[in-house]
Amino acid sequence: MMRRVVLALLFLLSSLPAFAVNPDEMLADPVLEARARAISCELRCMVCQNQSIDESNAELAKDLRLLVRERIAAGDSDRDVVDYLVSRYGEFVLLKPRVNARTILLWAAPLLLAGVASGVLVAVARGTRRRTVAALSDQENAELQHLLASKFDGNQSKADA
Repeated sequence: MMRRVVLALLFLLSSLPAFAVNPDEMLADPVLEARARAISCELRCMVCQNQSIDESNAELAKDLRLLVRERIAAGDSDRDVVDYLVSRYGEFVLLKPRVNARTILLWAAPLLLAGVASGVLVAVARGTRRRTVAALSDQENAELQHLLASKFDGNQSKADA
């Protein structure tokens, strides 16, 4: 039993370095810390690209986490903190870009592509149905009748035999 407890404790302690937010970065007030963590989860690490600054271990992410906490401690609202970081780093710092005139194409592109793909599929489907087979000429029709007649006559003679 004691061995299991020691192993569990060792396992838990070994995972501590995996947490990106260090205790020296945390705010004393749990409400403010929760706000800081929520904002940090929405901001992109400029080094890691597709990680939030809350998850990243990069030095820049640590600096941004500290900056977020400083702004919150100074009394800024969540929106003020995000706007401040966007003014310094651009919209790219947001993991989920805002919907505005500059990003509307980004948000509308999947719908536009789906519409274009649907239109192409409908056009292709209609195009295959509209194809008409060219009529046989009199000579081709006569040859077909001759072939069919000889085939049926051949089958009749085999059946009679």
